[in-house]
Amino acid sequence: MKNFGLFIGVLFIGLIGMAQDNEGVTVTVTIENVLKDGGTILGGLHTEETFMRNDGIANATAPGVAGEVTLTFENVAPGTYAIMVMHDANDNKQMDMDPNTGMPQESYGTSGTMNMYGPPTFADTKFEVSAEDQNIVIRF
Repeated sequence: MKNFGLFIGVLFIGLIGMAQDNEGVTVTVTIENVLKDGGTILGGLHTEETFMRNDGIANATAPGVAGEVTLTFENVAPGTYAIMVMHDANDNKQMDMDPNTGMPQESYGTSGTMNMYGPPTFADTKFEVSAEDQNIVIRF
């Protein structure tokens, strides 16, 4: 009987541990219109505090493949977020800019609506995560 009680205790603790590991939902991001093979697709999940300032609170990468690429962010807690993605074609881990115009030379995109005449804003790109898995489509 003592061993049975120990078994039940260990099982209970294990189930609690598994439940804590799976808190949050999965946000799947499909990037459409990747123009060429090569390099790396970089994606960041951002809060308002990290948007356009730091790395995301979660980051994902995938090989650059012409057509469509998918990134996945797991265990995302409910809240307000924005996603930024770019095709780092030369794998230098930064957005390359034209020295004369300051315009990006690599494909990029965000969740929500992008301002084509200036940098993206959190207000235009934010979305809400609730208790259900979410799919986001971003087009380069």
